[in-house]
Amino acid sequence: MKILVTGGAGFIGSHLVDALIEKKHRVVVIDDLSLGQKRNLNKKAKFYRLDVQSERIEAVFKKEQFDYVFHLAAQINVRKSVADPIFDAKVNIIGTLNLLECCQKYKIRKFIFASSGGVMYGDTKIIPTPESQPARPISPYGISKHSVEQYLGYYKKEFGLDYTILRYANVYGPRQNPEGEAGVIAIFLSKLLKGEGPIINGDGKQTRDYVFVKDVVRANVLGLTKKGNLYNIGTGKETNVIELFEKIRQLGNFAAKEKHGPALRGEQKRSCLDSSKIRKEWGFRSKYDLTTGISETLEWFKDRI
Repeated sequence: MKILVTGGAGFIGSHLVDALIEKKHRVVVIDDLSLGQKRNLNKKAKFYRLDVQSERIEAVFKKEQFDYVFHLAAQINVRKSVADPIFDAKVNIIGTLNLLECCQKYKIRKFIFASSGGVMYGDTKIIPTPESQPARPISPYGISKHSVEQYLGYYKKEFGLDYTILRYANVYGPRQNPEGEAGVIAIFLSKLLKGEGPIINGDGKQTRDYVFVKDVVRANVLGLTKKGNLYNIGTGKETNVIELFEKIRQLGNFAAKEKHGPALRGEQKRSCLDSSKIRKEWGFRSKYDLTTGISETLEWFKDRI
């Protein structure tokens, strides 16, 4: 099959491209390299350097005749979305609509969308949080992701475009950029390997569900053959930032001590996803525990710091 991966030079997207090529699919990557890196590109993938908003996207669809589309390209910085919600909407909503118009015109078999469980549900009393919990995004980034989910329902109803939405927990692993806002594991590892002490925001008791990138990729690949429209992808396990720092410190034998800074205004206190639906319907469960995943990530960062 011929498959398009947007954001295929990025952290998660590049791992997905590798997995699809390993399974003998023909893969095309669209990435503007604003976040992605050329070094992440698989040499067997065909590459177009394009913004998802570009009018030239249609020419690519016409020429390549894709069977499936994985859409991972996005503006992912929550704070940037607050500072510039118009830019966030242009990339995440208008850019996706540009793709969806091409998908319905060129009869794509399925559109698989990378959404966010971490920002979708907001602070809720139901932990781990299932897909049945109402979406309550509080940032422009979360709102844009939720808007795309609604558009996908429209395109299926009006044009018969099949789709699957995967709401990711906090993804980590090799190739993650430690310079951005997201990715506390990458940020901690990068600083510790440089001999710097990372700063924990606030009291460090805020929790997240950390899911390894290879598990996220496996869920995406299953989307090629499995039916279903909406699934959480996580581990169902909460880890607070202090626990996370201590685990990283021990695994890397780092001497740095715990340091705290001001709390981030409006930061979500708890986030953890219930992934029992995808386990029951697709037979998927995360294979990597936090120790194994961090250990593999640490080895990758050691070679690059």
